[in-house]
Amino acid sequence: MLKFTQEHEWLKIEGDVATVGITTHAAEQLGDLVFVELPEVGATFSKNGEAATVESVKAASDVYCPLDGEIVEINQAIVDDPSLVNSDPQGAGWFFKLKLANTADADALLDEAAYKELVA
Repeated sequence: MLKFTQEHEWLKIEGDVATVGITTHAAEQLGDLVFVELPEVGATFSKNGEAATVESVKAASDVYCPLDGEIVEINQAIVDDPSLVNSDPQGAGWFFKLKLANTADADALLDEAAYKELVA
C-alpha cells in the first residue's frame, strides 16, 4: 500500500513496516541533494517528528516521520550518494524503514490520487 503526507513524504507499507522517502515532487523542488542525514536505527519518533535532514544546492530541509514508530533500517546508500534521491526518489532513494506503532494510523494519510491533487 502506497500512502503520502502533505509534507511530501511517501510510505510503502508492508505489514507493520513502512519504507519512507520523499516524493518525486519534493526532490524536484529541492534540486540536487548534496547531503543527507538519517536517524539512528532503534530511534523512535512521533508523527511529524524531525527524522532526517537533507541539504541541496538550494536549501536545507527536514524530513518528518509520517507516523509514530521505530526506525528499523536506514538507507546508507543515500548518505554515501545523495544524488540517488534525485534520480530515484520513490525507489532506490528511500530514507528509512519504520516499524509502525499503529498501522491503522496510515488510513489518515493521502492516497496517490489525493497527493497528485495536492501538488497539481
